[in-house]
Amino acid sequence: MIYVCVPAHNEASTVGLVLWKVRQVFTAFEREYQILACDDASTDATAGVLTSYARVLPLTVIKHRSRQGYARSLEELLRVALQRTDRPKRDCAITLHADFVHGPETMEEMVKRLESGADLVVAEQSRIQGVSTWQERWARQWAPRLLNVGGGVKDSISGFLALRLVVLRQATKGSESALLHAEGWSANAELLAHLGAHARRMEVVPSAARYDLKQRASRSTPWQQLLSAWRSRGLISAARKGATAVLLALLAGGAWFRPLSGQDTVCTGVVVPPPTRGPAVPFPVGERLTFKAYYGPFSIGNAAMEVMGIDTVHGVEAVHMRFHIAGGGLGYHLDQTMESWVGRYDFRSRRYSSVQDERDRHRERRYEIYPDSGFYREEGRDTTFATVAEPLDDGAFLYWIRTVPLEVGKKYEYARYFRPDRNPVIVEVLGRDKVSVAGKKWRALVVRPRIPQARGIFGEKSETRIWLSDDEQRVVLAIQSRFSFGQVTLKLKDYRVSGVNQP
Repeated sequence: MIYVCVPAHNEASTVGLVLWKVRQVFTAFEREYQILACDDASTDATAGVLTSYARVLPLTVIKHRSRQGYARSLEELLRVALQRTDRPKRDCAITLHADFVHGPETMEEMVKRLESGADLVVAEQSRIQGVSTWQERWARQWAPRLLNVGGGVKDSISGFLALRLVVLRQATKGSESALLHAEGWSANAELLAHLGAHARRMEVVPSAARYDLKQRASRSTPWQQLLSAWRSRGLISAARKGATAVLLALLAGGAWFRPLSGQDTVCTGVVVPPPTRGPAVPFPVGERLTFKAYYGPFSIGNAAMEVMGIDTVHGVEAVHMRFHIAGGGLGYHLDQTMESWVGRYDFRSRRYSSVQDERDRHRERRYEIYPDSGFYREEGRDTTFATVAEPLDDGAFLYWIRTVPLEVGKKYEYARYFRPDRNPVIVEVLGRDKVSVAGKKWRALVVRPRIPQARGIFGEKSETRIWLSDDEQRVVLAIQSRFSFGQVTLKLKDYRVSGVNQP
């Protein structure tokens, strides 16, 4: 997960554009992300802008009733990111100004550097676009020299950083007091000084300063910033010495690499399971169930459920599953394919597509689902929608229902459908039965799943029944569902797993 931290005070004219640009970056450069914004007691329309964008973006807004200042707002956002992550060695935070001076497009290169093994990446001003006074340019040149943080960083006052969250955790470990005491440019240098010694590798990337997009004058003069930098030299020096002391203690104890073991895990928003944890999706690649479709006594088509393989979706290892049904008669034709990609280690939907040809109608729907960020996107619609914490799609439910405990006579409700307005999914265990399919007699559980307001085989109007083998495999033996022309029953014809004998 990537946490983009945006402190803002009276930035109504630019903060929305900055947030939308962040969205564009991570739409093209697919990574799971969340935006954390702090409205530091703004007196303009900043609060309203943030509220409107929170409806369509994975955005959390923290609001201060009284002005706390840039340093405190920035530190609060970083600490929130640290609280939210459960994998600080993998997840990262990016600090970004709301006045559009920072170019959000640089974030792609910053994340790539983290993925390549860096722990801290500083975006340094390489060129200036727009007009700035000679006083501003002179102060911008000299302040970093007064606030030297080492590590090959020349632009210590940038404020545009990407950091692996484990570095922040180490910098704040054992202390509940504030990390930052300076303000403005000096606060950026102080943050770098604290983080620098905890980063095994620190890199810099060039970034254009977009003064042509800035909509307001600076809140302090160049001379005030220089004076603040001069006064903060001792603070920055103390932060560097304190960090150096920690480094020496770790080296002396031989523990420098132990706390950071595994820190080379890339920061891509990937849900990386612990090594000892088994897959949450137990179905083997190559499992294939084929069915004959019947309308009364007449055979009208075929269907298949298949575990296609292991793919990578949004950087997450995902199991690709497909359900396909084709057939018809008497002027009616149906050909539908549902494909699901679910996290191998968390059984959460990441991608879903449904392609259907029914009579003369063609319908396609494709979704990208980001459970760590809390939203999904439908292809062809330029917006995002909130999703649930543990999302499942129609096809994924067909497999997931095979993994949950089922007791005869019980009705279960699950708020797991990826479209929140169609929850809860209801699963009733109607009873036990005996069926003869695939050349074998089976003991079966009969379940009725339904998704409120949904179409397809799990829609309430379909009155679907599923027969599952009453054993550990929970093989789908039959599916009975109502279509517009009548009731169709799918009966298992063959069950196979590549390289494994049929049960």
